[in-house]
Amino acid sequence: MKRILLFVLTNVAVIAVMSIVMSILGVDRYLSAQGLNVGMLMVFSLVVGFTGAIFSLLISKPMAKWSTGAQVIERPANSTEQWLLDTVHKLAAAAGIGMPEVAVYEGEPNAFATGANRNDALVAVSTGLLQNMTREELEAVLGHEVAHIANGDMVTMTLLQGVVNTFVVFLSRVVGYMVDRALSKNSDESVGIGYTITVIVCQIVFGLLASMIVAWFSRQREFRADAGSANLLGNRRPMINALMRLGQMYSAELPQSVATLGINKADGVMELFASHPPIEQRIAALQQA
Repeated sequence: MKRILLFVLTNVAVIAVMSIVMSILGVDRYLSAQGLNVGMLMVFSLVVGFTGAIFSLLISKPMAKWSTGAQVIERPANSTEQWLLDTVHKLAAAAGIGMPEVAVYEGEPNAFATGANRNDALVAVSTGLLQNMTREELEAVLGHEVAHIANGDMVTMTLLQGVVNTFVVFLSRVVGYMVDRALSKNSDESVGIGYTITVIVCQIVFGLLASMIVAWFSRQREFRADAGSANLLGNRRPMINALMRLGQMYSAELPQSVATLGINKADGVMELFASHPPIEQRIAALQQA
C-alpha cells in the first residue's frame, strides 16, 4: 500500500510540475492549424523527457528509505552495524567519494545504492544479505555499490533515461502527425483521432525499445561496478564468491526507483529488459579480467 501511494503521489507531483513549466514556457502548443511546430515540439519533448527522470533522481534517497523501510545507521547498535560503517567508510575513501549513508532494511537478500550526489549517497543492504553472506562476500557487495556511486551511475542512467524519453515523445508525435496528415483529406484541419491513436501506439512501441536500450546500458554498468569492487578490494575473488553465493539465493525485487542498482535476476525474453546481466556472465567477465 505504501509503494502504491508513493507511486501515485510521485506521478501527481511530476505531472503538476510539468504542467506548470510547459505553461510558463508556452511549449504545450506545438500543434496548430498551420501544422507541426518542430522546434516547439522538441522543447516540449525535452521537458517531458527529463522532468520525470530528474525529479525521480532528486527524491531517490528519501523514496528508497521510505519504500524499503531502510533504517540509516547513525549510532551502531551492534558489532555488525559498526563493521558496516567502517567497511563503507574504507571503501568510500579508497574510491575518492564522500561517506555515504549506510542503511539496513528487512528483506530477502539484496543491496542497492542511490542518490543524486556521489558525495551524499546511500548504500543499503538487506537483513537477508547480512544473514547469508560471509563478511568477505559482503565487503565485495558493498564495494560493488560504492563503485556505482563513484562511477556516477545514478546520474548517468538518469541522463540516458531523459534522452530516450525525449526521443520517444518527439518521434511518436512526429509519426502521429504524419499518419494523421496521410489520412486527412483536408490538410488545414486540426489533427484527428488518427493522430491520437498513432501517438499512443508509437509511445508503447518506442517505449519498449527505449527500455531495452536503457537496460543494455545498465547491464554494462554492472560489469563495470563488479570490476570496480575487485579493484577496491585488490582481489577479484571476493566478488566472484559473492556472485556465486547470490546465484544460490532468491533476490527480492526492489522498488522501481532503485531497482537499476540492486541485485536482481531475469530469464528468457525478460533478459532484454533486465538491469543486470546473468550472474554467470558477470562471473565469467571477472575471471577473464
